[in-house]
Amino acid sequence: MHRLSVIVPAFNEERLLAGSLRNLRSCCAPLAERGWAAELIVCDNNSTDRTPDIARAEGAAVVFEPFNQIARARNAGAAAARGDWLLFVDADSFPTPELIADAVGAMESGRYLAGGAALEMEGIGRIGRVFLAGWNLTSRITRWFAGSFVFVEAAAFRQVGGFDERYFAGEEIDLSRRLKRLARKSGRRLVVLHRHPMPTSNRKLHLYNHWVRLRVLAHFFLRGGRMTRREGCEMWYDGRR
Repeated sequence: MHRLSVIVPAFNEERLLAGSLRNLRSCCAPLAERGWAAELIVCDNNSTDRTPDIARAEGAAVVFEPFNQIARARNAGAAAARGDWLLFVDADSFPTPELIADAVGAMESGRYLAGGAALEMEGIGRIGRVFLAGWNLTSRITRWFAGSFVFVEAAAFRQVGGFDERYFAGEEIDLSRRLKRLARKSGRRLVVLHRHPMPTSNRKLHLYNHWVRLRVLAHFFLRGGRMTRREGCEMWYDGRR
C-alpha cells in the first residue's frame, strides 16, 4: 500500500477551504483502487478566521505554524506527513481527478522524483492569458513548479531540506532547482504535467491592481527570483482574500 500526503497551507482561507478540501477528498477517493491511501493535512498559518475549524470539520488533520510564511507552512505540514509522497496544493486551487491520476501515474512509474502541473485560470482577459501561457511554457522547459500543485517523493523532499524558509515567495522555484540537481544524481527526472492543467483562482488579479502586480514582478526579477524579504510580497501576506 502506497501513501499520499496531501498538504494544504492555509492563511485566512475560510471562504474557499471547505470546497477545496471536499474537492481533494473526491479526487483522491479513486486512488484506493490503485492501492493508495491518502491523508489530508492543513497547516493553519496563524489564521485569524475560522480556517482551522473548517479544516477539522472537513476531516483534515490540522497543524499550526505561528510564523506567517508559505515556506514554513508547507514544511510544517510535511513534518506531520506519513506519506511516501507529498502533494502540496494551495487552498484556492481545485485539481481535477484526471490531474491527480496523472500525478499518481508519474509517482508509480519510478522515472520521476517530483513534478508540477500547468495552470489554467478563468476570467483573466487577453493579457492574463498571454502571461499564463508564457508561464506554462517556461515551467515545462525549466521544470519549475507552480506552488499551487507540487508533488515530490517524501525522502527526496527531506534530503534536500524541504522549502527554504528564507523565502517569502518563489520558494517553489528554489525547491525545483534543488530537486533537479538531486534528480540528475539519481538518474531520475522532474516533470510538469500538462494534459490536465491545474485550475487555480484568479483572485489576485481582482484583489490587486496592475501596479501592485508589476511591483511584485519587478521585485522578483531584480532579486533573481530570491524573494527573501517580506517587502514586495504583500499579495501573499496582507490577508486580503
